[in-house]
Amino acid sequence: MKMRYNILLIVAMVAFTVAACTQDEGVIDFKSDRNTIEVGAYGGVEKVRISSDDEWVALVGIQQNGEPNPWITVSPANGRGSVTCDFIIDSALTINPRSAVVTIENVATKKRQHITINQKGFDYSVEIDKTKADIKRYADYGERYFDVTVRSNFDFKVDIPDSEKSWLSYESYKLDLNRGVRPREVKVRFNWKINNQAKERLADVKFVPIENIQVAKSDVLSVRQEAAEPIVPDTRAGDSLSLLNIATTMQCWTQYDTSTTMDTWSGVTLWEERMEGCKPEWVGRVKRVEIFLCNSFEGLPYEIQYLTAADEIYIFSNENSMLKSLNLGEDILKLTNLKRLTVGAFGLTELPDNFYFENLEYLDLGSNNFQRVPEQINPQNLPKLRALVMNAQQRHAVSDLSNTVHDMEKIGGLIGEEKFPERLLTWGLDTLVLSVNYLHGELPSFEGRDDIPTWSEAEVIAADTLPRELIGTPKIMPTTKTFRINHNRLSGEAPQWLLMHPALDWWVPFSLVFPQEGRDAQGTKAGFTNEPPSLVDYYKNWYPNKKLASSIEEEIPEDDSEILTR
Repeated sequence: MKMRYNILLIVAMVAFTVAACTQDEGVIDFKSDRNTIEVGAYGGVEKVRISSDDEWVALVGIQQNGEPNPWITVSPANGRGSVTCDFIIDSALTINPRSAVVTIENVATKKRQHITINQKGFDYSVEIDKTKADIKRYADYGERYFDVTVRSNFDFKVDIPDSEKSWLSYESYKLDLNRGVRPREVKVRFNWKINNQAKERLADVKFVPIENIQVAKSDVLSVRQEAAEPIVPDTRAGDSLSLLNIATTMQCWTQYDTSTTMDTWSGVTLWEERMEGCKPEWVGRVKRVEIFLCNSFEGLPYEIQYLTAADEIYIFSNENSMLKSLNLGEDILKLTNLKRLTVGAFGLTELPDNFYFENLEYLDLGSNNFQRVPEQINPQNLPKLRALVMNAQQRHAVSDLSNTVHDMEKIGGLIGEEKFPERLLTWGLDTLVLSVNYLHGELPSFEGRDDIPTWSEAEVIAADTLPRELIGTPKIMPTTKTFRINHNRLSGEAPQWLLMHPALDWWVPFSLVFPQEGRDAQGTKAGFTNEPPSLVDYYKNWYPNKKLASSIEEEIPEDDSEILTR
């Protein structure tokens, strides 16, 4: 009996155990494997395992500030049984941390599991894609730049040390912070200039917040530019290297052949002992250089200053010069021995403020784009100047200035002169060429001016060819051999000092003085109303004892013939 009882007890226990095991295997506790998620400011995707027997749904709760949570997405957001869900957390928008709760609810039992999500805010920071930039000393114009990608969550300014701003700069940029302080990328372009120094350049560029904020991280851009090959001043080798660099920098069509000596280079004249004015230390150095056909977008290169023995520099024909607006630059002003300078068809619109040449006798700035005669061109800055050429300053050929599609402020031609620049007439130059410009109005008469000398009776009597009618007439340009103002927009009466000038016949007036063309900005037809019918009939009456120039072509002085052909 007792054995039967024990057997029944064992059977009952086994049955209970089996029943219990069967019940445990069919029931899954409703829970999640994570109660808290910690995530950084950039957000991301976090995996959460949901365990349930029944259907469940994810409820994205309210933030601590009471606003909904558009920055959290649960996928899938509902289901049945055990599922691994993606909690997709967006990037932060502010520097402040934020929290929210996602509730997982059992649809049948209403039982809930809470998952708290804590996200850090963004620190204010600047990161760049490269912290070092090594650049060459030279590159062609248009290729002297590099780009840096800046990632920042605050508006910043680029801080280049003042000492390095002469060669390193940056272009304007805009950082779009349309999503608060979430980091955004912007490309900043840095431009650099040629390094002509025999030492490398260094600059540490910082990115500084415009507003007063605490920055956790700010990358610094270190820029290093290689040094130039040193040029030894006042030497033949220095001249040679300077010419090579000048030709490269100006992108001249023809480069010098380094396999030959400098005395064989085209357009280069070297000093020889037999030459007038040669100093012993100049022998073998550059006396004169001609530079033709270039494509320069800047003023004259830095190396021009090393041609210290040169007495003449001739530069002509810059590609598309009518489209350019260049400054001559200050480096050439260091050439104190320079006597003749031509920079023509180059695209000049400005001269440096400190423009000064102590020994310059001849200045040709023809075929540039000046709106007016620069104030720097005066007897104080050019005390020995005898010849000034500023013809053909027109960017565009405009016959009628009162009816044109071109911007009057940009057409050149000295149109910015409100009246004829009379200071050039009273300077006492031997040569003054202002042809083919847009000078308008009347020539100054200088009548009744106390500051203007007049022809005296003694001077007229002393010269057997001067007529007495010249007495009392303003004495303008008495030593001028060449005067050309043709093809401007001058009008009104030609003044008496011009009509009776002792050198009028040598100025070839009916070709190079009187002819004007088109109309000025007021619509006035150009041309002098009292132009003589002919030189012989008019001028011979005043100068009966003078042999007049017989023809225009034959009587132009030989040393001025080049000017006429330009």
